[in-house]
Amino acid sequence: MFSDNSRAIYLQIADRICDEILARNYTEESRLPSVREYAASIEVNANTVMRTYDWLAARDIIYNRRGIGFFVAQDALKKVIEIRRRELYDQGLPRFFHRISLLGITADELHVLYSRYLNNHQNSSK
Repeated sequence: MFSDNSRAIYLQIADRICDEILARNYTEESRLPSVREYAASIEVNANTVMRTYDWLAARDIIYNRRGIGFFVAQDALKKVIEIRRRELYDQGLPRFFHRISLLGITADELHVLYSRYLNNHQNSSK
């Protein structure tokens, strides 16, 4: 699960939870597993999961109901999308554009490839 040695484990766990929100596996107002339950399920220290939950709560993606647990916030999906888009724009796309430029891939080729991807993806999700 933790394949990115350059990124802290609690952030990799946060990415995983955000992925679950994007996939609609965790929906608004749904309860997350307890810190101990989640830690046991992914075999990490509970303090690491608590750090993850605190990081997500600081970004208003989840919130804590004292004595009850952590829940997905109202606009969590929107916030995760905003965060992921910003990361893509700031980090992913510049690297991607640099690589396709080095490979001589044109905007027209990229458009064709992306259109093909969307077409295949739409057909496979039906």
